[in-house]
Amino acid sequence: MLSWAFLFLIIAIVAEIFGFSGVAGESAWIAHVLFIVFIVLFIVSFLFRGRPSV
Repeated sequence: MLSWAFLFLIIAIVAEIFGFSGVAGESAWIAHVLFIVFIVLFIVSFLFRGRPSV
């Protein structure tokens, strides 16, 4: 998921260089959302790591 966030970030940077501000904004927003989801899932997996299942 983190690789997808970086991919959309690169797309946003390239789109902004070429002047496609709409595409750049949407790509940056998607990258931001994916990064937040990655952080939340990372924290949840870190908290529940090593606990036996019921």
